[in-house]
Amino acid sequence: MNAGAITSAGSPPSEPGIVLVPHTHWDREWYEPHDVFRLRLVHVLDDVVARLEADPEFRFTLDGQAAAVEDYLEVRPEQRERVAALVRAGRLAVGPFLILLDEFCCDGETIVRNLELGLARAGHLGAAMPVGYLPDMFGHTAQMPQILRGFGITHASLWRGVPAAVTEHAFSWRAPDGSAVRTEYLFDGYGSALDLFAVPDRLAELTARYREDTRSWYGADPVLGMFGTDHMAPPPDLMDRVREHNATSERTGAPAIRVATLTEYLADRPTDAAALAALPEVTGELRSHARGNLLPGVFSIRTNLKAAMARAELTLTQAERLDALYGAEDHRSFFDLAWYRVVESTAHDSITGCGVDETAEQVATRLATAAAVGRAVSERVLDGLARDVPSDAYVVANTLPWPRTVQAEVVVPGAAEGQVAGELPTALGDERMSGADLVKILRRIHGRELFGQQITGYTWGEGTLHIEVAEVPEGPFDLAVLTEEIHAAVAADAHRTWRVLTTARPRQRVVLQAEVPALGHVAVRPSSSTTTTPVSATPRHLSGALLDVVVRDDGTLTLTAADGTVLDGVARLVDAGDRGDSYNYGPVAQAPALDAPSSVYTEVVAAGPLRAAVEVVRRYDLPVGVDPEDRDRRLDKTEELVVRMLVELRAGEPFVRLTTRVVNTVRDHRLRLHVPLGTQVEESVGAGQFDVTSRGRTAEGGWGEYPLPTFPATGFVSAGAAHVLLRKLTEYEVVPGTDGDELALTLLRAVGMMSVNVHPLRDEPAGSEIPVPGAQYLGTEVTTSLAVLPYAGGWEEADVARWAESFRHDPLVRRGLAPAGGQLRAPVTGPELTGPAVLSSLRRVAGDRLEARVVSMSRTGQRVGLAAPAGTEWSVTDLRGEPLRVSPDDELRSGEVRTLRAPAPPVATPEEGQP
Repeated sequence: MNAGAITSAGSPPSEPGIVLVPHTHWDREWYEPHDVFRLRLVHVLDDVVARLEADPEFRFTLDGQAAAVEDYLEVRPEQRERVAALVRAGRLAVGPFLILLDEFCCDGETIVRNLELGLARAGHLGAAMPVGYLPDMFGHTAQMPQILRGFGITHASLWRGVPAAVTEHAFSWRAPDGSAVRTEYLFDGYGSALDLFAVPDRLAELTARYREDTRSWYGADPVLGMFGTDHMAPPPDLMDRVREHNATSERTGAPAIRVATLTEYLADRPTDAAALAALPEVTGELRSHARGNLLPGVFSIRTNLKAAMARAELTLTQAERLDALYGAEDHRSFFDLAWYRVVESTAHDSITGCGVDETAEQVATRLATAAAVGRAVSERVLDGLARDVPSDAYVVANTLPWPRTVQAEVVVPGAAEGQVAGELPTALGDERMSGADLVKILRRIHGRELFGQQITGYTWGEGTLHIEVAEVPEGPFDLAVLTEEIHAAVAADAHRTWRVLTTARPRQRVVLQAEVPALGHVAVRPSSSTTTTPVSATPRHLSGALLDVVVRDDGTLTLTAADGTVLDGVARLVDAGDRGDSYNYGPVAQAPALDAPSSVYTEVVAAGPLRAAVEVVRRYDLPVGVDPEDRDRRLDKTEELVVRMLVELRAGEPFVRLTTRVVNTVRDHRLRLHVPLGTQVEESVGAGQFDVTSRGRTAEGGWGEYPLPTFPATGFVSAGAAHVLLRKLTEYEVVPGTDGDELALTLLRAVGMMSVNVHPLRDEPAGSEIPVPGAQYLGTEVTTSLAVLPYAGGWEEADVARWAESFRHDPLVRRGLAPAGGQLRAPVTGPELTGPAVLSSLRRVAGDRLEARVVSMSRTGQRVGLAAPAGTEWSVTDLRGEPLRVSPDDELRSGEVRTLRAPAPPVATPEEGQP
C-alpha cells in the first residue's frame, strides 16, 4: 500500500488523505546560546520519548540532525537504549546530518564530513533517516544532490530557494554532474499542518479545506502535513485528536490523517531514473526568492566568523594531507574532534552570524579550537620532517597536488642574503635589580630557553650580567654553573645593584622562495632563493613580468596583464548606509554612497626582487550611523575610517594580492571593494561547494523579500576579464559602473539588530527584534585577503581554479632541527594531480586506507589523473567508501566529485642528496 493511502476499518478505500509528520525544527543556537536551547531540548525529548513508548501509533521526526540526539544523550545518558529502541523500531527518525547547516557558509568537504558524522552517530542508535532533510537553509548549493547520492541517499526534502516554475510537490533536483535526487518540496514551509489543529473542534473542516487548497500540488497523492516549528513539542492531545477525527472522517467526508515519520511518507516513492524523469527537473543551486525568503545578508554579516570558518577548514585540510603522507602516528581521533567542532559551527543560525552576540562568540571559539588541532598536527609532522634538516635550513611542505613555486618569510641569523623583509629586535631585556633579586633570573630559564630563544652564553662585568640568546642553541651552557654564580653574587653583596641585559643575536626576516614537488616537501636554505621573473616597487608602481600595477591618486589601481588586459580603478571602496539587520541589507534612501577618500598615502613595504609591496592608506569621513529618528538618512556627524591596503606582487604570479585591514569606527553601514570590468556582462561565476556556478544579473522574486542579486562565493569570482581569488566566503554583486559593470565585494557590513520588524526590502521579520551590538563591529579589526587576476579569457582558460588554490594554500614551513651546515636531503614528491581538477581531501581512513577526493573544474568531461602512492592502485568509491564500477582512468565528468581509495603508503624516508 502507498505510505500515504489511508482507509478506515470496514470501509472502501477513499482518496489519499493527509500524512501528518510530527517534528520539531531545533535551531541549536540562535537568539539564545546553545546551552539555553539544550535545556529546553532535554525537556521536550523527555516528553517525546515517553509518549512514543506509551503510544505505538505516535511518530516523531527529529529535524534531520543527529546533534539534537547527541545533545540530549550527553545530559541524559541513561536514556540511550530507550532512544535506540525507538530508532530501531522506525518510530523516531534521526539524522542523516549531524547539523542542519548553511550550505554556502562552508566548504563542500565540510558538507561531506557533516553527513559522515551524522550518519555514523545515527547509525549507532539503529539507523539514519534516509532523507536529505533541509527544511530551513537559506538556499541550497548545486552539488547537494551529488553529495546525497554519494552517501546512498536518494530523497531530499526542502523549502527555500525552489524556482517558481515548480508547481508540484515533488521534483527531480539535478547536480551539475547529472546526479539527481527525488525532492519533496515543502512549498508551504516546514509547519504546513500547524493551522489544522489551531482551532478546537474544526479539524474536519480545516483538513478538508487544506486537502482542496493543495490539490493542484498533490493531485491524487497523499498530502504531506509537516506538524512542527521552531523549538516546539507536539501538543499532548495530538494523537487523541487524530484518532477522534479518523473515527468520524467517513461520516464527515474529511480526509483521514495518518501519523508517520518523514521516512515512512517517502518510503514508497520511487527514485529510479524513470521515476525521476517523470518529475519536473531543476538543475543546480536553489536561490529563488519565489516562495520563501533567502535572507542573503547573512553572507556579509560578522565576516570574521566566515574567515574563522575558512581558516579552520584549510588548517585541517592541510594537516590531514601532511599527516596522511608523512605522519608516523595516528591522529584520526584528533581530526574527528576538530571536524566535529567545525561541523557544529556550520548550523544555519550559527556560522551565518544572525544570532545574538553570545552565540557568535561561542561559534568563534569552536572554530579556533578546530584550527588549533590542525596546527598542532601539522607542527608534529613537520617536526618529524625537520629532524634531519640542518638548523640553517628549512623544511617547506606543499599541500597542493602539483609542483609549484612558493614563498614564505623566515628568520635567519646575522646579515642575510636575498630579499630582507625586516630586522628583528636584539634588546630583549634591560633591567636593574638588587643582588637579592638576581635569583629571579633563574625562574625565567627553562633548560636553556629564555624569552623564547636559547641561551648561547653569558658574561659578568662590573655590576653587570649580560645574557645572549639565539633561535638555535650553540655552544655549551650549564644552568647549574650559572645558578652557583648567581647565589655567590647574592652572598657577596645582597644589596648591590646589578644591570641585567638580555640580548638576541642579530636576526632578519627574509623572503624564502622554493620549488616544491606535488604534495611533497623540500629542504632549502634561504640564501638559495632566486628568481628569473623579478618584481619591483616604488610608492606608486609595482612591476613584474606577468603584471603591472599603478597606484592612482585616489588609491585605486590600474592593472595591466601580460596579455594586454587592463582593469582600471580596481579596489575603489564604496560605503553605503545600512538600516537593515543581520539577515538583509537595508538601503538608506536619502543617503548616497560615499567613495572619495579625504587623504591617500602610499609607502613601499617590499622593493623586490621576490616580493614587491606597497601599502596604500586611505582615510574616509563617514557618518557615525543611521539617524534613529529618520531611518532613511545617515547622521551628519562623521568619524574617520582608515583603510590600509597592502598591494603585493610576487615573482611568477599573474595576479596582485590585496590585503585590506580596517578597524571599524562607525555604525550601520556596508563597505564594498569594487573591481571595474571595463565592459558590460550578462553573467558572473562564483566558485564554492564543489561547483563553479554561473549566475545572471538578477534573482527571481515573488515572496515578501526584494531579490537583491547578491551572491556567495568561497573560491573565486569571475566576470568579464576580472578573476578575483578569495580566502573566505565573500558576498558579491555585479553592479553598473561609470565605464561598464563592476564586481562589488563586501568587506564589512555592520548593523545593530538581529532582525528588524520593518525592513525596506522584506515584508516580515526574520526573527525577534533583539539588539546585537557586537554585529556593529565597533573597534573590531576586519582583514580581507583577496587577489585580482586580469585575463581576457574565461575562468577555465585562465586556470583560475588552480591559481585560487595556490593563493589559498600557503606552504607549511619548519626550521631544521639538526646541527647547522649539514647536507640537504633530496626533495620528496607525493601524488601529483593532472588535468582540470582540484583536490578536496587527502586523508587516512579506517582500515589503514588512503582516501583522496578530486573535483572537476571543467565545463566538459576531461581526463584527470592522480598518481597513486608507490606500489598501490586507486579504486573508485562512493562517499561511504563503497566500491563503484568505475575506473580511476575513466573520464571525470563535468562537475563530478570522485573519491579514490588505496592502501596507505609507508612513511617516506628522507635521503641525503642535495648539497
